[in-house]
Amino acid sequence: MYGRRVSKCHPRVEAYGCVDELNAALGLARAAAAHDFLREHLLTIQKDLILLMGELATATEDLPRYVKDGYSLVTSHLTAKLDSVIREIESQKVSFKGWATPGANHSAATLDVARTVCRRAERRVCALQESGQLQNTQIIIYLNRLADLLWLFARWVETQFGDPAAPASR
Repeated sequence: MYGRRVSKCHPRVEAYGCVDELNAALGLARAAAAHDFLREHLLTIQKDLILLMGELATATEDLPRYVKDGYSLVTSHLTAKLDSVIREIESQKVSFKGWATPGANHSAATLDVARTVCRRAERRVCALQESGQLQNTQIIIYLNRLADLLWLFARWVETQFGDPAAPASR
């Protein structure tokens, strides 16, 4: 933002690049989703990630200008929205035993891919913070919670639509 030039491998570019990849993975998951509940939540998250990427693309010294120009920063409100969805899914008694193995069905597999991309984005944002180039720790909290939600979404899809590869019960 604001015409600053940095290397393609700069930690800031790495961070928002991973979030961009996450947004694309969520688009794939949304396209594969068979249920409106999931599609609607994924679209909302994708829109929130646009806001998050804008903040990540802004150098710390430019954040006052960014806010003055009318852009929003990531706040605990975004994480609270994720927490609400997590509580909703957990109240539905999503079933899983032991470790989840991605690939039970196409939709759940796309969500598991998105989850792993989210964890990588979280690590890149942590590196940005450790290098002193990120003030807003809410971004890390948001990405951490989003990865948790994506794991739950995948298990929810498996519970709703099953695992076609699983042996039939006798």
